[in-house]
Amino acid sequence: MSEPAIGDEMLIERCRTGDADAWRELVDRYGRLVYSIPRRYGLSPADADDVYQAVFASLHVRLPMLRSAASLPAWLVVAARRECWRRRDRERMAKADLSDAEVTSENADRELLLWERREALRAGLDQIGEPCRTLLTLLFLTDKRPAYAEIAEELGLSVGSIGPMRARCFEKLERVLRASGLFDER
Repeated sequence: MSEPAIGDEMLIERCRTGDADAWRELVDRYGRLVYSIPRRYGLSPADADDVYQAVFASLHVRLPMLRSAASLPAWLVVAARRECWRRRDRERMAKADLSDAEVTSENADRELLLWERREALRAGLDQIGEPCRTLLTLLFLTDKRPAYAEIAEELGLSVGSIGPMRARCFEKLERVLRASGLFDER
């Protein structure tokens, strides 16, 4: 007879102490949930594997900060969604970078400037961190522009806080981009 499954609270405690068997059990318990998210987003099996690994690697780092075992499934779903969005956005931006637009000497400077700005924007978004990176990405860099209610749910905020937060995030991004020297001071 197999031993009974332990509860999430105990399992998480064991993971926090570095118990490898507990980690295997945690991944076994929630792996299908995590893997299902990128597949629902239409990612390939290889990309779904990458999302799976990224989410569990992130959990390994953030597990000590998890407030309760009950919030683990929701945290995993949100982390998987965010990783899917990042992958989709990177892929879309890479396709734009590799567009088959003819580059002539007349538009080479313009293409270079656009590329530099895209790279600066990527770096700027990385520097401003969460939740600003996710908020601005959802609002302006995804094909499907979600409603404020969806964004609020994703970020765990009230709908009324999205607008003011957007303004603060823009200010933060502007400071980072100006510090990078990409834009002249006014």
